Amino acid sequence: MPFSSPLKVTEQPESNLLFKTANLQRLRFDTIIHNNINPTVDIIHTPLLKTWNQDLISVPAIPKAETANPERKMASQSSSSEKGKGKEKEKEEEVEEENEKSVEGVKEKVKKKGLGWMEWLRGWMYIIYEMLFQRISASHLQNPMPLPPINDLTCIVTGSTSGIGKEIARQLAESGAHIIMAVRNPKAANDLIKKWQEEWSGRGLPLNIEVMELDLLSLDSVVRFAEAWNARTGPLHVLINNAGIFSIGEPQKFSKDGNEEHMQVNHLAPALLSILLLPSLVRGSPSRIINVNSIMHYVGFVDTEDMNVVSGKRKYTSLVGYTSSKLAQVMFSSVLHKRLPAEAGISVVCVSPGIVQTNVARDLPKIVQAGYHLIPYFIFSAEEGSRSTLFAATDPQVPEYCEMLKADEWPVCAFISQDCRPTNPSEESHNLETSYKVWEKTLEMVGLPSDAVERLIEGEEVECKYGASQ
Repeated sequence: MPFSSPLKVTEQPESNLLFKTANLQRLRFDTIIHNNINPTVDIIHTPLLKTWNQDLISVPAIPKAETANPERKMASQSSSSEKGKGKEKEKEEEVEEENEKSVEGVKEKVKKKGLGWMEWLRGWMYIIYEMLFQRISASHLQNPMPLPPINDLTCIVTGSTSGIGKEIARQLAESGAHIIMAVRNPKAANDLIKKWQEEWSGRGLPLNIEVMELDLLSLDSVVRFAEAWNARTGPLHVLINNAGIFSIGEPQKFSKDGNEEHMQVNHLAPALLSILLLPSLVRGSPSRIINVNSIMHYVGFVDTEDMNVVSGKRKYTSLVGYTSSKLAQVMFSSVLHKRLPAEAGISVVCVSPGIVQTNVARDLPKIVQAGYHLIPYFIFSAEEGSRSTLFAATDPQVPEYCEMLKADEWPVCAFISQDCRPTNPSEESHNLETSYKVWEKTLEMVGLPSDAVERLIEGEEVECKYGASQ
């Protein structure tokens, strides 16, 4: 059985802390769960924001006469004529209608247009803290991370020709897994495989790696990839959505599908790929969907009415595009985690690799790139940044942890930090109302029906508006 080989304590000394850390994180939510606080409140500073939140959503009081018990009204009017009853009923309907309008009006007034300054400030403080202390917090991890034998696993890794993805693919292959490098440049991938095979020669069986073309800037390409893989009717045990872009300082760009590039590459395309590959993931059960996220989602905000940031309500910057797409991925993953039935045996996990020196830095301004090279102690290498993803993909406790969150009706999916411990994603990601809106809007944007997950799990076919003409 896949994932049946636990990591040895000598190899992974902190893996047994997964549930202990998870319990500590869960304690922070006790007030929210048991007191039914709006999920948009701060998960750490609950007492302060609880008061703020209640004031924010309070509805104007309704006069007692209008909210009196209907049964008492009926008793007091029992001797009245039918005409009087009709007028009273009309009056009650008018009151109910006015109350609904008042509630809707309050909701419109408090509709969130962006992160509050306190949320924004806390998000940036967390990011700075992560950069300064990530190496210390992850000091218990070995580098490279030792992995258990995974000869039975089949893994798809997107964006695996450079950076974190390259390290993930290489290390999984050297541990025995069958790796599919899903990349935009097949030639570069084949050159890498040749190099790896030469370096591995004499150390064991040849690496089991193959290449399939996938361009996340084209939803047609995503559909074709999924159809080609599903046609093999073989199992898929791990899907690692690693590929991503962060074009700092660049003007807003759009894919040929009409979506802002950050949103499509970092969220929409991986979401479409994950759903279309569900039949193969079911065949590989227990299986996992691993989304390589970013701590930058802590300062992200998603406007579900303007996910491509084109309305002008928010000024577009590459930071807005990137952080929004990463937060959208966490929100979508959380809903997918809830929608997948336990019997499907598919775990959904988001991971943060930490702040890593990868090819994402090639898009940074020259002065920022220079800063990256001046502070090597604080920045992870790609090999170090790959550890949280490798942990999420192979540790035997992860599926149980995901099921525990689902059983507790946790508002978000599992989130593994760069030190391979479970942590809480941003407070905004706990906004269930927005998460479900992101889910619905995402399915609409990638051309899938609202019941696509349920139908694919049941073995039915689902039509997508992309890829059909290819």
